[in-house]
Amino acid sequence: MKLSWWKTLGGFVLTAMLSVPAWAANAALPGTLNYVEGQANVGGQSLNAKQIGSVELQPGQKLDTDRGKAEILLTPGVFLRVGNNGAAQLVSSSLTNTEARINEGQAMVEVAEIHKDNLLRIASNGATTQLLKVGLYGFDADSGAVRVFKGEALVQHGEQQVKVKGGHEVDLNTSAKLKSRKFDKKSYEQSDLYRFSNLRSEYLAEANVDIARTYYAGGPGWSGPGWYWDPFFTSYTWIPGNGILYSPFGWGFYSPGLVSYAPIFYRGGYYPYRVGRYPYYGHPGGGHWPRPVARPTIAAPRPAAGFHPGAPGGHMGVRGGGFHGGSGGFHSSPRPR
Repeated sequence: MKLSWWKTLGGFVLTAMLSVPAWAANAALPGTLNYVEGQANVGGQSLNAKQIGSVELQPGQKLDTDRGKAEILLTPGVFLRVGNNGAAQLVSSSLTNTEARINEGQAMVEVAEIHKDNLLRIASNGATTQLLKVGLYGFDADSGAVRVFKGEALVQHGEQQVKVKGGHEVDLNTSAKLKSRKFDKKSYEQSDLYRFSNLRSEYLAEANVDIARTYYAGGPGWSGPGWYWDPFFTSYTWIPGNGILYSPFGWGFYSPGLVSYAPIFYRGGYYPYRVGRYPYYGHPGGGHWPRPVARPTIAAPRPAAGFHPGAPGGHMGVRGGGFHGGSGGFHSSPRPR
């Protein structure tokens, strides 16, 4: 029995090693498919999980979801998620001029990092929304709404423009003057797309810790901040160049130099630091270092099936970030082929 178990483990490790792409391959670009579930297609071609990381929307190509959802990479640290019965189109794939259009249904954009040289825009209902800050943005092409859950955006509709801050929305289907107004964020937090986006953000943060440890202290393959493929989670994740950055949902993304400070969980184990999305004392972004608690009380949950296959034994998990460090550049790791 023991010999059989070791053979099984050895076979898994070999498979995982062979699934890691060669570092000389091409890098992930805006428009890369990073997750799909249910029924979705690009240009009429059905998508499946085997195409994650290898399918890239070209400018003008459209992604349609029927009874399904999809996640598309934009610039490093920015994720576009399309909900059920939605349609999105890539307009421009340049790293300094990235634009997508929401034609039907609902979509959310999570921005965990943005630079002053990024021109990041989402078109919908005849308007163009420029995303200005780290945050979470919602687009409803059916109702004509642009919502800023966190962050700040500039909405341009014809000759009108309005700046929209967190907790505010704009109705694009009105003939009246473009106006920013408050909306109830909590009423949307139980929606299917919001919960899906939160869960994806959590899994990608776990993948960040998993893969960032392999580049600790500038390990082989590290080429700076950007997208990096994690075969265990079967998706790209984002690794900042330095510091610890946190997503709008509160999940932390660690640079290789600071990933050793990430909370760890293992199968049947516990978090070593205070459980929660911000395991660092003080205000997130305040620059404080972690301090352990006397008695951890919450066991690490196992990820739900369907998002990543997991590895034998245990995985490293993460809950939020501490201080906010900068990173630059647009380096990225190769996509699988």
